Amino acid sequence: MPMSEEVFAPVAPATASQKPQQTDFQLVRVKSTWCRIKKGEALSNCEDKITLSEAKIGECISEGGISWTVEAPIYFCYKVVETYNILDPSNTTLLWGHITDPQQLELATSSKRKLRRFIVIDEVVDELYGSKVREYFEKNNVQHKILALPTTEETKSMDLVLNILQEVQNFSIDRRTEPIIAFGGGVCLDIVGLAASLYRRRTPYIRVPTTLLSYVDASVGAKNGVNFLQCKNKLGGYTPPVASFLDRSFIQSIPRRHISNGLGEILKMALMKHKGLFDLLKNHGKYLLDTKFQSYSGSDDHRDAALQTTRIAIETMLEELAPNLWEDDLDRLVDFGHLISPELEMRVLPSLMHGEAVNIDMAFMTYVAHARGLITAEEKEQIIQCMRGLELPVWHGGCSWPLIKTALTERLKHSGGQTRMPLPTGLGVAEIFNDTSEETLERAYKLWVSDCKTVLEEEPAAL
Repeated sequence: MPMSEEVFAPVAPATASQKPQQTDFQLVRVKSTWCRIKKGEALSNCEDKITLSEAKIGECISEGGISWTVEAPIYFCYKVVETYNILDPSNTTLLWGHITDPQQLELATSSKRKLRRFIVIDEVVDELYGSKVREYFEKNNVQHKILALPTTEETKSMDLVLNILQEVQNFSIDRRTEPIIAFGGGVCLDIVGLAASLYRRRTPYIRVPTTLLSYVDASVGAKNGVNFLQCKNKLGGYTPPVASFLDRSFIQSIPRRHISNGLGEILKMALMKHKGLFDLLKNHGKYLLDTKFQSYSGSDDHRDAALQTTRIAIETMLEELAPNLWEDDLDRLVDFGHLISPELEMRVLPSLMHGEAVNIDMAFMTYVAHARGLITAEEKEQIIQCMRGLELPVWHGGCSWPLIKTALTERLKHSGGQTRMPLPTGLGVAEIFNDTSEETLERAYKLWVSDCKTVLEEEPAAL
């Protein structure tokens, strides 16, 4: 394609009397070369195959010189897949389930090249399922490396990320066709996600959550990160996995307290946007705890509450995350329970688990909503009783008034100078507020402590 002289001719700077001149360009690729053409201009004298990009370049000529503005949409496609018996060697989800394009899938499955996978697994999960993971890859003739690590909030650091990257480098993966696989809870998925996003600037990775919390929360979004300077997830980014594979059978092996921990994040979505989910938790919470979210025949009274609960939680979460994957809009309902809890969780480590800290935050904010007249006293009591029914703490001695003020001040710093406080305005409905006064917060705090403080909740249940 011949390049027009107009596009590449030198441009004289605009004089003081001239207004800035703005020109918008499209980008097209002819053979192997990208070039720009004026927006709306037709291509001529070109018989070669061309590719039109969604990216644009704007050029502005002013008396100070020329400036360019680049608009380049970033496209991500990732799958969240329910599966069963993922470690059964006949289940090929771990091998091919992340591939979305049928042609690529056909090429991958017909290739004679030996499959290779690098796997990071939480060391506790490795004790429970490590032998099955190794058997799975061995029976499928996959060359693999399994790295078992202690992934806890205390070890969630750049040191662990660098440890993973060193092992990845030693294994020498293909950054396009050999996704890193993470087996574990939310901390493990966060750490591996950050490592993968850093290795060669972006290496695909797969999440396999093994806790209820990670099943409904960490596995379905784009965020990854590690703690830094005693601040939760201070370092991180937004790089979604190519796929998350959800197998509820893992949940049966975790302690009851961990089930409650995950229920905290599910309750968040129920309170913010789904009354039906709230009713499921209120009516079937004990059953879900007792059965550890496993489905059993002969339980007509519960109508497979586990499946309904997890599906609604994931669907509502995806509805909120997908349009705002990079958090360009800071008004987020999913931040409910996350205004005070990051400060509280890090301050009392390892006393509280993440979902427990989130629930304590939500319990306090429920009292704030009532103090503002957004919910009735009856609705407030229903919420608190539901929390107790899910065996979640509704108060903690570490959540003092000074800590709450510190946390909300920190919130202002990274939320554009506004609190952006999600609050329930009923059961399953919510709005975001920026005008909650300190007097209202303090009044809510005193009533919350008076109603919810108990000796038992000063110390959370043993693991």
